[in-house]
Amino acid sequence: MLDKYNLHYYYKIVKKEGEYTYSKPQIQYPLVHLKYMITPVKKKRKINLMSTPSLKLADLRFDNSFVTQLPADPIKENYCRQVSGACYSLTNSTPCSKPALLIHSDEVGKLLELSPSVFRTEEFAQIFSGNETLPGMQPHATCYGGHQFGNWAGQLGDGRAITLGETVTSQKNRYSLQLKGSGMTPYSRTADGRAVLRSSVREFLCSEAMHHLGVPTTRALSLVLTGDEVMRDMFYDGNAMYEPGAVVCRVAPSFTRFGHFQLLAAQEEHALLKKFLDYTITTDFPDLELSHPKKAGLTAEDYGLWFKEVCDRTATMISEWMRVGFVHGVMNTDNMSILGLTIDYGPYGWLENYDPNWTPNTTDAGGKRYRYGQQSQVALWNLVQLANALYPLINDLKPLEDGLASYQKTYERQWHSALAGKLGLKSFVSSTDVSLTDDLFQLLSEVETDMTIFFRKLSEFNSTSDWLTTSALHCPLGSAFYVESQIDDSYNQKLSSWLTRYKTRLESDGLAPLVRKEIMNKANPKYVIRNYLAQLAIDDAAAGNFSTIQKLLDVLKNPYNEQPEQEEYAARRPEWARHRAGCSMLSCSS
Repeated sequence: MLDKYNLHYYYKIVKKEGEYTYSKPQIQYPLVHLKYMITPVKKKRKINLMSTPSLKLADLRFDNSFVTQLPADPIKENYCRQVSGACYSLTNSTPCSKPALLIHSDEVGKLLELSPSVFRTEEFAQIFSGNETLPGMQPHATCYGGHQFGNWAGQLGDGRAITLGETVTSQKNRYSLQLKGSGMTPYSRTADGRAVLRSSVREFLCSEAMHHLGVPTTRALSLVLTGDEVMRDMFYDGNAMYEPGAVVCRVAPSFTRFGHFQLLAAQEEHALLKKFLDYTITTDFPDLELSHPKKAGLTAEDYGLWFKEVCDRTATMISEWMRVGFVHGVMNTDNMSILGLTIDYGPYGWLENYDPNWTPNTTDAGGKRYRYGQQSQVALWNLVQLANALYPLINDLKPLEDGLASYQKTYERQWHSALAGKLGLKSFVSSTDVSLTDDLFQLLSEVETDMTIFFRKLSEFNSTSDWLTTSALHCPLGSAFYVESQIDDSYNQKLSSWLTRYKTRLESDGLAPLVRKEIMNKANPKYVIRNYLAQLAIDDAAAGNFSTIQKLLDVLKNPYNEQPEQEEYAARRPEWARHRAGCSMLSCSS
């Protein structure tokens, strides 16, 4: 039960930093060992883009309910400080010298109902660099706290993010427009609130790539060069240097994080915690089935239902990360969205050679807290911290226990469904498929195996060919292996044995090979935003060639499709990129 997470007692000593520390499960690949099942997350409302208006920037309608319904920091000056009794601080971006639009997303523009012509205007670059605002915008930075690498960090907040406002479309869809890298806020601490080109390119590309992979994510509208240089120490080694500055406009229905609730609970501002939670449920979860929909005011039961919904959405998001081989790198509680969206693309990465213990974050290199194979457990730990924050409003462990149990059930159900798709099975049968998948992942980890390529090539498996008798290097799987010398007779025998079991399992399903291949190619992307590809685009952009970013974006819009003319983007990581800066591990400054 929930007592093993120290929920009730942890809340009582929340200010005693480090009292409860993170305990890592003693399993290498925990995902298929959970024993639960659940219902899927509700589908989002569809938008008929064909009938939507085509707006000029001045036509955008701003609602700004976050600002109008929640209390503001009374201090207007923009300097770093501790904030209490407020959910946000009004603040403006720091002007930049020469904003210029580098790239934008037509699709996100359509979500906002913007005319394509607006991206060609000087006005767009001025607004989405932070130099100007539109009528109705109310720029602000929000206040939140969080656990960073398992330790309570106190107040954090939007240190380099400024929300311009919340726009509501003709379809009644709400979107927050947030600039990342547009200058200092009261929550910047010792930083300047700026962002550099390399991190901005990575955020823009990955936001859109994840969307097209089918992973819940915030989106990116635009990437604007500021014309200014920003000092950064990429490796925290004392060798700081100037880099080009840039601003990303990211878009989401809400940017509310677990840490928003954590900070209010830690400060024992329970009345404001309730106000914030009531606002969140009413505004961001309009389809949530409440316990007493006709009764004025939300109840503790409603809060429990909301928490379960957050748990289920989080489980779905994590299972999708695992399916495509994505590693977030900084799963602090302040980087967890209550909507179950991937947020804050910093030192992320894709598994290239499959290693469940790999983390892309240099800061995490020692403890590997946020390694690939641990992401589902970290998400659960983070949800426990959110439950801690909600406890004063619910005053009952059971709804919180139910939510956490639902997370584990949802995660297993979604992950098993993903595994079935990756292997081309009708459904996941635990009695046979747990050991089948466990043994496959063990095989992938024994030699350097490109996860993306391996699963994509596995769709070509044909039991009537020589797959079972030839060397792994001489069948289609051969292109997935990085080091040929690792593929010895012992490995060939083990792989052949597994493929024989796989053949038997496929025969029990009876799917036609082409049907199976179609299922697998919808679950296993051919194109992902490998770190070295992003770095090549960054290198070209720094040299003034921005076409590589657009070309990479175009490829990533169709990650599951064969694109014969773009095969270079599906190749495994080249040897020169194994240890090059930006191509393997990255720092939080990246």
